[in-house]
Amino acid sequence: MQNHQNQTSSSSTTSQSPKSQPSDHFLAVSVTDPVKLGNGVQAYISYRVTAKTNLPDYLGTEKIVIRRYSDFVWLRDRLFERYKGVFIPPLPEKSAVEKFRFSVEFIEMRRQALDIFVNRIASHPELRLSDDLRLFLQADEETMERARAQEMGIFMKKPADLMQIFKDVQSKVSDVVLGKEKPVEESTPEYEKMKNYIYELEDHLAEAQKHAYRLVKRHRELGQSLSDFGKSMKLLGACEGDSLGKAFSELGGKSELLSTKLQMEAHHLLMNFEEPLKDYVRAVQSIKATISDRTTAFKQQCELAEMVKLKEINLDKLMLTRSDKVREADRELRELKAEKEEATKRFEAMVRLMDEEMVRFQEQKTADMGLAFHELAKGQARLASSMAEAWRSLIPKLEACSTS
Repeated sequence: MQNHQNQTSSSSTTSQSPKSQPSDHFLAVSVTDPVKLGNGVQAYISYRVTAKTNLPDYLGTEKIVIRRYSDFVWLRDRLFERYKGVFIPPLPEKSAVEKFRFSVEFIEMRRQALDIFVNRIASHPELRLSDDLRLFLQADEETMERARAQEMGIFMKKPADLMQIFKDVQSKVSDVVLGKEKPVEESTPEYEKMKNYIYELEDHLAEAQKHAYRLVKRHRELGQSLSDFGKSMKLLGACEGDSLGKAFSELGGKSELLSTKLQMEAHHLLMNFEEPLKDYVRAVQSIKATISDRTTAFKQQCELAEMVKLKEINLDKLMLTRSDKVREADRELRELKAEKEEATKRFEAMVRLMDEEMVRFQEQKTADMGLAFHELAKGQARLASSMAEAWRSLIPKLEACSTS
């Protein structure tokens, strides 16, 4: 899934969208130049977002806008609400720790993750055509701020409304626990296989990312140890004379050189191995959110089907008794059937989209994980070669000292 700056979007699509564009259209986005603005708790990082495209719905072939993290959150939330069944790309976490939030390394990690996020959207055959993405990439800052302010969600409701929502959820959970309501779950073999795979993948990726973090930490600690050792050897060399003092000084210099290489490799490992693993953990969590939506859609169509049956029974009773409520009951039944058919169509569309998304996810994961592990192997080989060469160059001089 990892994209690079100025990467053109994929033209291949398995979707049957009526808005599908010809294959020669492209949309490339880059997120650059992070700048800290404001002070204290009001401080935030802004980013330069550059979009280059020949899509006809865009105003011009290149547009540069300034965006902040909350704008990216707005885009992610809008897409999640509008594109049910699509795996919406994940965002990097928002650090709450002040000393890390504005560190150079954290800012660069977030910039890279935001660049990947928006390029995933730009390369997706459906999401790249969304009005929300076009607004995000073209609107001025004031328009973007108004769009964020107008976004309605659960956390913008009044406290009283929130309390009612939580009471409804609590009541629903109690009904299930007490057996008053049987939980409705989809249980097809294909769905169970996909769900189990995603949950297992999350566990394995999280475990791999944990060990990648330890590997980065070990490189940094070894680098610091070699730096400290190098300084001490230089001091020792300064108080010795002739060949021994020179040998100690050279040993100290090589140690400091290797310390620098270890720190550089630790950073390379962080950005090109640990971060891609962490990003895929987030991607799997995003897929789980789509699975949750699918569960809700399945349950809704099942509940509507049950309601249709009850309405049909009720209508039959009214017709037998020749009640004057037959016409009203018949109208309610027809409306409920139409609602049920719409719910079924939404669920079936979601299933179809998720099948397509899983194919796309697997293909991209294979490519990205291959690249990440290639970077790991290449970096470790480079580091091992540098360290072996540095130590090997010292052997003749140290041997000369030991035999003199």
